[in-house]
Amino acid sequence: MGHRERTERTERTGRTERTGRTGDIHVVGGGLAGLTAAITAAESGARVTLHEGHRALGGRARTAEGAYLANEGPHALYHRGPFCTWLARRDLFGPVVSVPPLEMLRFRFRRAGALRKLPPAALLRLSRRNPRTAPVDSGFLEWGTGQVGEEGARAASNFVAAALFHHDPGTLSARFVQERLHRLASLPPEARYPAGGWARLVERMAAHARGLGVTVETGSRVDTRTLGELARTGPVIVATSLDAARALLDDASLTWESGRTVLVDLAVRTRRGDAFIVSDLDAPGWLERFTAQDPSLAPAGEQLLQGQFAIGPKARRAEGVARAEALLDLGFPGWRDRTTWRVEALADGRTGAVDRPGTTWRDRPSVVRGNDVFLAGDQVAAPGLLSEVSFTSGLEAAMLAVKAVRQRSGSGVDLNRT
Repeated sequence: MGHRERTERTERTGRTERTGRTGDIHVVGGGLAGLTAAITAAESGARVTLHEGHRALGGRARTAEGAYLANEGPHALYHRGPFCTWLARRDLFGPVVSVPPLEMLRFRFRRAGALRKLPPAALLRLSRRNPRTAPVDSGFLEWGTGQVGEEGARAASNFVAAALFHHDPGTLSARFVQERLHRLASLPPEARYPAGGWARLVERMAAHARGLGVTVETGSRVDTRTLGELARTGPVIVATSLDAARALLDDASLTWESGRTVLVDLAVRTRRGDAFIVSDLDAPGWLERFTAQDPSLAPAGEQLLQGQFAIGPKARRAEGVARAEALLDLGFPGWRDRTTWRVEALADGRTGAVDRPGTTWRDRPSVVRGNDVFLAGDQVAAPGLLSEVSFTSGLEAAMLAVKAVRQRSGSGVDLNRT
């Protein structure tokens, strides 16, 4: 059986067939990008060590410990995407939950300051447009206004901020925003949620990596000096935030625009009639009751709410908090007296890449950094929605790293064939 046939069989079944060890690969960062890269490289036969500076794996996919299992931000998997397919083939998907149909009847929208059951019809019409019809070079609001009028386009711009974490999606590339609007508003919904929080998914990926022979080192901080030492033993995949990668690689070119958003998580005592989601169509904002699909995230009799409210580069966190509280007043009456737990945070430049008019994902920092150093993460030149960018860049970085190892060893195997 040839290498290509073995690889294709592995992709079909999700079972790993080791093809013989070929060298050392170091992965710096234990989030989704790093775990994807480590698993992919190990499946190809490489010796892999994963270095994570934090005491726990997961990166931004970590879940809070304690009674309230809040993710770091309102995450979801999108089941039509490549990441879900890859997980399923390896039996890593695990228990996932989708939105109960009855809860969809509790989806609410803030329009002109009031809570409404339906969005503008123009928003729905725009969401059905094929993303390929949206131009790369125009802003979303300008293009959307020409399609359905300014009111519908502005509402769509604020709605899609749930998948962008950006304070003004209307100024971004129309193609970029429309791709996300089309998927966010799809019916039935694409969103799937790992039962028990994203930490359970991270645990399955980490266990699979260890089963493949990956050495996982937590609390292992890598700096510029130690990175150089690692690079002398084999290719290195830097799977960190772009800010961290810029410092680690001392490469000022590693920049790309991201969002800036206030995260508000709280638990409230259960009340009949609470909304499931409140989407703010007057400004970018989103609140979701995650226990609607997974009651295990909070103690019995309580509901876990998670929301994000994008703010501008000079705005203060208090602005996002105030908007969150205004949305809570509409969708969750009496929430102040019912609150049992609350956490707030500002996510600045760590919410994934956004593309301005005239740019696409191909213009972001390249996976290939030279000297057998490769980059992975959610602001790297790779396609996908949210965590899918981390996945696809991790996959590509791993294949390129394995190819580099084999070229060093003289095996002559070309991974571009797989």
